[in-house]
Amino acid sequence: MRARIYQPTKTAMQSGRARTRQWLLEYYPTTQFVEPLMGWTGVEGTQGQVRLRFPSKEAAIAYAKKHGIPYDIEAAHQRRFHIKAYADNFAYDRAE
Repeated sequence: MRARIYQPTKTAMQSGRARTRQWLLEYYPTTQFVEPLMGWTGVEGTQGQVRLRFPSKEAAIAYAKKHGIPYDIEAAHQRRFHIKAYADNFAYDRAE
């Protein structure tokens, strides 16, 4: 089963950057099926629930290679800063 290695972004419910500096190894979802009686969606196997955390990308790659797990690496997202001053709210030539 193939895995992906990535650095998670912060959620909309977070104001801080907790848990965004670690790297995750997570398996791609396997075959999904619809349970006929209730109509619930399920997956075969439990590896889709496994999320392993690593302090660095290199540690996650080393773990995947050691255990023979094929993997894809997703690049980390870079934050863009919009530096503003409070006085910009009252500037004469500000766009409205």
